[in-house]
Amino acid sequence: MTFTILIPARLASTRLPNKPLADIGGVPMVVRVAQRVLTLKAPSGQVRVVVAADSPAIVTACQAYDIETVLTRTDHPSGSDRLAEACDILGLKDDQIVVNVQGDEPLIDPELVGKVAQLLADQKQASMSTAAHAIDNLADFSNPNVVKVVLDAGGMALYFSRAPIPHWRDQPACLPNPAPLRHIGIYAYRVGFLRQFPSLPQAPLEMTEALEQLRALWHGHRIAVLVATQAPGSGVDTPQDLERVRRLFSS
Repeated sequence: MTFTILIPARLASTRLPNKPLADIGGVPMVVRVAQRVLTLKAPSGQVRVVVAADSPAIVTACQAYDIETVLTRTDHPSGSDRLAEACDILGLKDDQIVVNVQGDEPLIDPELVGKVAQLLADQKQASMSTAAHAIDNLADFSNPNVVKVVLDAGGMALYFSRAPIPHWRDQPACLPNPAPLRHIGIYAYRVGFLRQFPSLPQAPLEMTEALEQLRALWHGHRIAVLVATQAPGSGVDTPQDLERVRRLFSS
């Protein structure tokens, strides 16, 4: 299997300005992400890693470390639009697979990235693949910032929600058994579907939950879900997150 890892990097950030260029041990964060996924050893193919930047400053920072980069428009309404433009710039074919790894995930597990890509390659009926892991505490289960997913018997997503799903009717104060699943925000796409996705009308459920992946389900596309054995390292959204990651790299 040959696939491309695309890392969208947008300079503007409300909570952490210039986030892709934030220094982590002397290296810009987006470069740290690219370097980490470049360690992935695909068992049967090649992996290409490309940063999809919206600023020449990000391009320059990546080029200093020999990271392949494309410059995309600044006016994209969503990350999927930026990824679709990057696919066009790179001349990727519709039957190829791309994996979206966020530029603020310097602790991303490269093996997880590879497994999500392989799942999509194996599940021919799916347009996308993603990942999840078991929730082991009620606080996360009840937290609307923790997105939950429920699956069918074949490991395909039935629904994503900020609400605690599935609801255990007979023991509402307990975690369901088997354990509920927390969605991990990593996606693999077939390039043809990714080119189509931004033009699909927004789904009412997507707007209610503020979850873009519900658009795919609403329009009849299937999402295969890899259930990981543990939670991945958390991303960088705030200055406090950045300091935590800096300490990890310095140690």
